[in-house]
Amino acid sequence: MIRCTRCVMSSTRPSTAFIDGVCSACLNFDRRADVDWPARRADLLQLLDRHGGKCVVASSGGKDSTYIAVTLRDLGATPLVVTATTDHLTPIGRANIDNLARLFPTIEVSPGHDVRGKIMRIGLETVGDVSLGEHASIWTVPLRVAIQQGYDLIFYGENPQDEYGGPSVESGRKAVMDRRWVSEHGGFLGLRMSDLIGREGIRERDLYWYTYPSEDEIVASGAVVYFLGAFLPWDSQHNAAVAIEYGMKVLGVPPCTANWWNHENLDNAATGLHDHLRWAKYRYGRAADQLSMDIRRGRITRDKALDVLREREHLFPLMYAGSWTTGVYARMGMTRAQYIAVEDRFVNRELFAGRQPWGDLIPVEQVR
Repeated sequence: MIRCTRCVMSSTRPSTAFIDGVCSACLNFDRRADVDWPARRADLLQLLDRHGGKCVVASSGGKDSTYIAVTLRDLGATPLVVTATTDHLTPIGRANIDNLARLFPTIEVSPGHDVRGKIMRIGLETVGDVSLGEHASIWTVPLRVAIQQGYDLIFYGENPQDEYGGPSVESGRKAVMDRRWVSEHGGFLGLRMSDLIGREGIRERDLYWYTYPSEDEIVASGAVVYFLGAFLPWDSQHNAAVAIEYGMKVLGVPPCTANWWNHENLDNAATGLHDHLRWAKYRYGRAADQLSMDIRRGRITRDKALDVLREREHLFPLMYAGSWTTGVYARMGMTRAQYIAVEDRFVNRELFAGRQPWGDLIPVEQVR
């Protein structure tokens, strides 16, 4: 494992290109200086004008969702906010969804807890992803609602391959999120929703809100999904400041000890477990993403960021955003010991050289 020579991104991050020791996210950030942003903004205004300003904003109620909706409104659009409720909604997540609904018309689709719990457990046990259901619904719910409501313009935030790095520099330049992008980069880890039919009693109709519309449905609706970051410079810290100005709540500390920011991913109590699974498999966590973005923008030095990672990246989340993770285990019908036993199967032993991935401060005996 090596880290980018400019940020702290790890070479073990899947589908992330490194060129002469520099990750594709840093290279993507460099090219932003050459982008004609006024022209991109003009393209966005023309796009909104063609659709009469009518658009859907895919939302979690958080900083980026709030920023997108406010920004599009200020550009003359009339956004409909569509929220796919997360696996295990936190109190602060609930407050922020309600805050955004105060500002904009909102449709919220909440999963049936029984089916969602089964999807979480299957994802955990099959591909080591406790957030499989959320990774599906975040893409499918806004598009399905848009089609049902007669909207054909949908916005998400940044292209993840641009902000976090992708298999090539070119992959970060994509402005449209289509069916192929979702299947390749949507976070399914090779497990299709159709693979779940018949497992633990899950039926095809139970997966409607988790299944991407067919190509025929999309073509018939004329729906097109765009990344707003392709038109406007993207900065999560700036987005958070705007969202806070419009009433979004944040925590006094990061949502769990392994994070760096206190304003991101506040809505899902399962996120801490998802991120720790990522640490177990690839030995890089959420803090590495957040610190790398701050390094690129001159908010922290690389040396200081490495110190932060050594202190916290490995820590196991006993709580997340004020919610005990025991509630997440219960949603899946598991105990903490059963969860740890499953996570242990996904540990990449070569990366940890005999150490436990949850670190010395919280040994596995204590976690059990």
